[in-house]
Amino acid sequence: MKNNLEYRGVIRLCLLYICFLVPPPYFAHFPHGHCFKDFTILEYQQQHQILGTITDSYGPMSGVHIQIKGSNTGTFSNQQGEYSLTVNNKDTLIFSYLGYHSRELPILGRTTLDVQMQSEITKLQEVEVNAGYYTVKEKERTGSIARVTTKEIELQPVVSPLEALQGRMAGVEMVPNGNLPGMASTIRIRGTNSLRSEGNLPLYIVDGVPINAAPVESNSLLGATGIDPLNTIDLNSIESIEVLKDADATAIYGSRGANGIILITTKKGTGRKTTMAARAYSGMSVVPNSLELLNTQQYIQIRKKAFENDGVEPNLSNAYDLLLWDQNRYTDWQEFYFGGTATITNVDVSATGGNENTSFRMGGSYQKQGTVYRGDHDYNKVTASVNLNHTTKNKKLSMDLSVNYGADTNNLLAGGVNLTSFAFFLPPNAPAIFNGDGSLNWDEWEEIGWNNPFEGYYNHSRTQANNLVSNMGLRYELFKGLSFRTNLGYTHYQSTESIKKPKRSYSPTTRESIGHSSAYLQSIRKSWIIEPQFNYTLQWGKVNINSIVGSTFQQSTGAMMGIQGEGYASESLIGNLNAASDLLYPTSQNSVYRYSALYARLGLDWEKRFFLNLTGRRDGSSRFGPNKQFANFGAIGGAWLFSEEPVMKDFLSFLSFGKLRGSYGTAGNDQIGDYGYLDAYEATPGPGGLYPTQLANPDYSWEINKKLEAAMELGFYDDRIHLWLSWYRNRSSNQLVGYVLPDMTGFSSVQANLPATVQNTGWELDLATQLFRRGHLKWKATLNLSLPRNRLVSYPDIEQSPYANTYRVGHPLNISLLYEYNGIDPETGLYSISDINDDGRYSYEDQVVVQDWGRELFGGINNALQYKGLSLQFLWQYVKQEGKVSLFRAGDLSTQLALVMDALEAESSYQQVSQSSAAGTAYINALNTRLPVQDASFLRLKTLSIAYDLPSKVLGNIGLDACRLFVNGYNLITVSPYGGMDPEMPLGGTTFSGLRTISCGLQLNF
Repeated sequence: MKNNLEYRGVIRLCLLYICFLVPPPYFAHFPHGHCFKDFTILEYQQQHQILGTITDSYGPMSGVHIQIKGSNTGTFSNQQGEYSLTVNNKDTLIFSYLGYHSRELPILGRTTLDVQMQSEITKLQEVEVNAGYYTVKEKERTGSIARVTTKEIELQPVVSPLEALQGRMAGVEMVPNGNLPGMASTIRIRGTNSLRSEGNLPLYIVDGVPINAAPVESNSLLGATGIDPLNTIDLNSIESIEVLKDADATAIYGSRGANGIILITTKKGTGRKTTMAARAYSGMSVVPNSLELLNTQQYIQIRKKAFENDGVEPNLSNAYDLLLWDQNRYTDWQEFYFGGTATITNVDVSATGGNENTSFRMGGSYQKQGTVYRGDHDYNKVTASVNLNHTTKNKKLSMDLSVNYGADTNNLLAGGVNLTSFAFFLPPNAPAIFNGDGSLNWDEWEEIGWNNPFEGYYNHSRTQANNLVSNMGLRYELFKGLSFRTNLGYTHYQSTESIKKPKRSYSPTTRESIGHSSAYLQSIRKSWIIEPQFNYTLQWGKVNINSIVGSTFQQSTGAMMGIQGEGYASESLIGNLNAASDLLYPTSQNSVYRYSALYARLGLDWEKRFFLNLTGRRDGSSRFGPNKQFANFGAIGGAWLFSEEPVMKDFLSFLSFGKLRGSYGTAGNDQIGDYGYLDAYEATPGPGGLYPTQLANPDYSWEINKKLEAAMELGFYDDRIHLWLSWYRNRSSNQLVGYVLPDMTGFSSVQANLPATVQNTGWELDLATQLFRRGHLKWKATLNLSLPRNRLVSYPDIEQSPYANTYRVGHPLNISLLYEYNGIDPETGLYSISDINDDGRYSYEDQVVVQDWGRELFGGINNALQYKGLSLQFLWQYVKQEGKVSLFRAGDLSTQLALVMDALEAESSYQQVSQSSAAGTAYINALNTRLPVQDASFLRLKTLSIAYDLPSKVLGNIGLDACRLFVNGYNLITVSPYGGMDPEMPLGGTTFSGLRTISCGLQLNF
């Protein structure tokens, strides 16, 4: 008994000592009287459950790591900030979260322990932003850099990560070119700089490794746009995407930064216990819109009126739709062609962990996506990634290894079938496409002299791609302030495409002459890059110096080979080139591109108030002649944090942050083909001969892009409201194009620099707000707005150039030159246009109306709401632009918009119902006026996500760290006055891009 009393006395003294030593924030969490509770040995070692809630100054925190000190046992807080863990009274808990101070708290018999975390990064401006060769705090950056994180873009049903950027960044315009998975989209950063489409591609960098941004060649239905080289990057493995826009941010990349830079950073491991995550979702996609076309009764009424107006008697050659075809048959051709439902499935798993010095992350994913078209066509993708990071105990040496591998397969029609146009052309009572046995119906179509619209339906293409992107970064601190680092990158992209064309895809009258055939195409892209650099930092009084000196050595090789096979004995042998009786049209191309550079950066700041950033780069490219291979580029950027001035703090207490910044500099462009400055020859069909195919021009040189920007950033009420406003002007000169030559020279063009200057100006606005944060309810909203203007500033003697009927000085590049519409001619009842020069014919000289097809403004509004475990996120995308809609020729042997029924009225905005050639010519001329132009502005609910996180009490019973159920929507609602299929593809009205998708899924953390 005495020993027990003495033991208890010692325990009480120890607990008193602990209570006085523990800092007040820790002591505040002790329940009253806990410090004086009596413990026995058994109580001290007995396990029990401890519960609690983790918060910061804004409310509950999810994802906080709670670990028992000295063990690998731990858990994470859920969306409500709640956690539960089995502990002993002797244990101490470590609470940690990236960007917050870690806390260590002893159990001391408690069953509940609520903790408030203190942020290391107290403001938005403290966030580190990836600037490419270096990182910079948001508040200290002098350049224009836009950023999105994984939480903003994950779970979107897209193939390429670039598609996830729509509506999320000011100055970044991403336009899909179709609706087939894998098609390359068009992305422009602050407008179009070059007269060449391929000269406007931005630079892609994945984990420090540059990727060839040019779409990959294809002979399949993807051939019109090419294949996106980023398709094999897993969206779920991306940590962030940064876009560098102005001269200060891009000049350090020299000739590669003229059109902006897209930096993709993949996720890395964390120094905590090993955890696993699994996520899966499945959904369905449909075409979100259809046009209201003539039904059978309306179509027949219009057609009969056309014959009546023309005074022509219907017969079997001009009116088979009225005399041969079933007058009661109706086929909704839009539903027939693309009325299917495309399924999508995505599974993603990852594991992460490590310790104080070493961390890792491994991940893999599988994605399958169908199409809305007839037939069994789909897209499949498998990816794997590994990130390994290690730092020695003395922090001198660090290593980062990143390996991303992806393989995808695209199974599509091989061509020969127009997937959309016939849906807007075929009369509603046209014959059936298929026979009852599933074969193509040729008899009824050949009876009228037509091929079956689905000719080529049994053709099949299979495009397989393998993409490896790897990088290893090494860093060693030579002495305090000076470090050496190098990046070693390697990429290997291979695309193999096989096309099979069985003769049953074609008419019986031509099958034997065509036979079974195939085509084969292989593309290989390989590159390596070495970038050694020195980093030096120094504090000299009130001045901080951060400098970089480095160099780049890069080589890229490309190879393409194609061949066709014919004469297969049976359909089962198609594709096996050894079984073909004839191998035709072999092609082979090889190229090597070498690039080297020396670059430097000097960053200065004085008292963290005034910042100056100087960058310079000397580039060398093998794409220019010997005397033009090198060029110099550079930029200067500066910023002033005026909110740090004492007078601002005293008189503008509501202003938490204020910065003025500006930049000016140059970037280059060498995005042209290899060997363009050399003469080129090919072998003649006969033996022993060569003929020239390309003229030499060793004097053409770099395009130059001069960039100017001024910007202001403001934060109000402790950054609960943050505003970014930027104005920019980019001028691109010395345009590199294929200069068109007269036919008498024997060459179509020669590579040359044109004396043209293209200018892009604009305003960009970003707004981030914390609208509401009370208790468990949070509401954040962001807005971005872009007002771009593109103009051809100058082009001396354009009237004598081959581009006289393509561009106009003082107007944008994306224009059409149209005729002037005069309305309906009262004498003929047909559309009429002006003959400006009165020469009795219509030519480009009469095209005096300049139509701009560019976007006047674009942007997005994103909202994120959360209440306890329930969260809601949605993004509205908006665009102001003009487009056009055709299909308004009433009386022709094709379907039209139902609106043309108005042409039957005495007074109508449509021309007289007619099928005459004069009416056809008048209609074609009218299409080249502003008559079909419409307002194609739109507001689209781009993404919608609803998620629910199970509470910790439930998770504790099933052994999970987190469990989330979610439902996502994509392209759900579009509000637009546009009369075509899709305002995002507004030229013509019969094409569409994004599908409406709804998916649901589950995410588990172990």
